[in-house]
Amino acid sequence: MMDVDEPQTSSQTTQIRPSSRISSSPVFVDDNHPFELDAYISNYTGRTAIDRLTHIVSVCPSVAVEAFSLAAKLIQKSRDPSLYQTLCHAYEQVSVYPDVQLPSISTLPVIQSKYTEDTLKNNHAEKIKLEAELKNYSNNMIKESIRLGHRDLAEFSRSIGDYPSALKHWTKSREFCTTSQHVLDGCLSTIELLIEQRNYSHLPTYVFKAEAALEAVSTNAVNAAKAESAAAGVTGSRKAAATVAMTPDREVMQSKLEFATALNQLSQTNYERAAYHFLRLSSGAGSGGGLGDWFGKLVSPGDIAIYGSVCALASLSRSAFKAQVLENLSFGVYIEQEPHVREMIEAYMASNFKGVLETLSKYHTRHSVDIHLHPHLNALNNLTRNRLVSLYFAPFSSIKLDRMAQAFGWSVADTEEYVVGLVSSGDIRGRVDSRAKVLQVKKTDHRAELFSRAIKAGVEIAKTNKKLLYRIRLQQADLVIKPKGSHSGQNPDYLLDQQM
Repeated sequence: MMDVDEPQTSSQTTQIRPSSRISSSPVFVDDNHPFELDAYISNYTGRTAIDRLTHIVSVCPSVAVEAFSLAAKLIQKSRDPSLYQTLCHAYEQVSVYPDVQLPSISTLPVIQSKYTEDTLKNNHAEKIKLEAELKNYSNNMIKESIRLGHRDLAEFSRSIGDYPSALKHWTKSREFCTTSQHVLDGCLSTIELLIEQRNYSHLPTYVFKAEAALEAVSTNAVNAAKAESAAAGVTGSRKAAATVAMTPDREVMQSKLEFATALNQLSQTNYERAAYHFLRLSSGAGSGGGLGDWFGKLVSPGDIAIYGSVCALASLSRSAFKAQVLENLSFGVYIEQEPHVREMIEAYMASNFKGVLETLSKYHTRHSVDIHLHPHLNALNNLTRNRLVSLYFAPFSSIKLDRMAQAFGWSVADTEEYVVGLVSSGDIRGRVDSRAKVLQVKKTDHRAELFSRAIKAGVEIAKTNKKLLYRIRLQQADLVIKPKGSHSGQNPDYLLDQQM
């Protein structure tokens, strides 16, 4: 057995224990896991900010009180008082964790009953008004007015948290659309509603409809541009058509559809496809593109950097990662929003796998408070660890476990346990010598394998040549055996093949 040493890496005192178990314990904020709540929540507005604060309250006791106070203030500016009950339930949920001591909920900000009563009263009056307007439009049989009436009711229902009613009105509004642009706007609004609701399973249906409507809108715009520039000649017409096809509005809409598709793939644990869709998002640098008004309302640029990089680390090969992430100038704009993502990517490309795992561990709290990424974080981290260990072992025929443990910042016992699991699952084709603490690849005798393939090919060629000689001799002797009921014009060679 030959021991092959890997390049030396800088040693640090912090150890990251490998684990494949999904943890249900809360996340904490400390020096080893930094998280700035004010800086984080300032990237979001409206309902998304409240939802994210509620999620933080439920998983992060270290900032639960502060997040509760911020969420309560935002709820008082919204039209959905029921959000306060959800917030209180989240606080009670995090309070039941062992070794977590939080102030009583009675000491926290309370939503006044007068605010709740006034808000519900105003919501009821607004709903009656909008329904009366829609009924009036329906009686007048004006399609555009009916569409706008359903749109207003959908937006109102969404603002008060009545998502089923909002989805119903957005669906009804499609029946009264008169242009492809109306269909596109309705589909994008429905997709936005589904993302806010985190109803990922219905996203592909509306993404498909939106793509068809977007194609129709672009075709109409190109035809209009060609008609307007016909007097300028063929070249001018083509140039105008190309300009219309690449407008910032189309770029924003296409990015929104890519983002919705990526979330759907992420929800189905198709991390590789999700990574490709996240990495295809336009940055919109200098053109007002990107995700447009969805930034802040649904997601932040820093979230895109985290989603794309974490999914790529867990699923893409090294060459694909370099091409899709490192050389992707558009995605590079998003990476600049999160410095730790840049550090993680640089460590990965430098084969500093310990640095990658340390960065993932350090910013585990930041990743865990994300409402879209949180359910998949443990699975993504496990896949990333497996990929890094397999990638580290790939160039070697054998390696000592203590050297591997040093490279990843683990203990020898933990490394052996983890590697044995990878060998058992087939991620690593090798075997572990527990006595010598060596991981050895399964040896393949390439010379014997080559001779075996050559002998097999020779036998097949000999059989084929024997059949050909037999056919030639039969043809020379004019011996053709025809089956019963055959036609006289049938190919004799075919008959010979059948007999052979």
